[in-house]
Amino acid sequence: MAHELKTAGAAPSILRNSELDTDRVEAARVDLAACFRMAARLGLQEGICNHFSAMVPGRDDLFLVNPYGLAFEEITASSLLVCDFNGNVVSGDGKPEATAFYIHARLHMRLPRAKAAFHTHMPYATALSMIEGEPLAYAGQTSLKFYGRTAIDPDYNGLALDEREGDRIASAMGEADIIFMRNHGVMVLGPTIAEAWDDLYYLERAAEVQVKAMSTGRPLIKVDPAVARAAAAQMREGDAESARLHLESVKRILTRSQPEFAH
Repeated sequence: MAHELKTAGAAPSILRNSELDTDRVEAARVDLAACFRMAARLGLQEGICNHFSAMVPGRDDLFLVNPYGLAFEEITASSLLVCDFNGNVVSGDGKPEATAFYIHARLHMRLPRAKAAFHTHMPYATALSMIEGEPLAYAGQTSLKFYGRTAIDPDYNGLALDEREGDRIASAMGEADIIFMRNHGVMVLGPTIAEAWDDLYYLERAAEVQVKAMSTGRPLIKVDPAVARAAAAQMREGDAESARLHLESVKRILTRSQPEFAH
């Protein structure tokens, strides 16, 4: 299902090693690698097909992304690639998976607020992308974290193997932070790696309890919209700090069990 990127692109950017060898860049690598490892532990990945990316700190033209061929549980900080928007790998060994490049490069380029972009086929959220109507019913407290923050890409067009598909997905995202891609999966955007991880994690938790509730065959009791809006606003207060602490906990857990992730 995964496809190797084949693009000539423009000439690679000329960078001094010091430009990609800073404390901020190393910290971003470690944070992103931690997200891959914990996503694998929680069963949120699908083979070698899904991808997370993050803009290189201090740059608006380069992004970190996982290399083609590695499962999430194999990712380390040093294995992540640095790519430009033309498909060139300017640092790292290997190439990005084709759909990873065409989706993520266009999202980062067209939506500068997207400092991190996480795409998965995680089972419960993907299940909700496959049913009629709004994916989230806003019947559980966790789901209210996403009230007013989601969009739907209604048109599945096959694999994203050119810039047009990436541009279409970026347009469908609009001002949302989360997009349910019909018959496909989800994409989560964040202003930081920690916030993208936090949203990805809680999105799947919200989807899981909804699917389980729906499986009873009994009607869902939806939260009143006014209450949902108020609760969503409450959740947004301090959300960035909560996300930061969430990711710090993930790194502590991984440091005890999989310390190689940070290397």
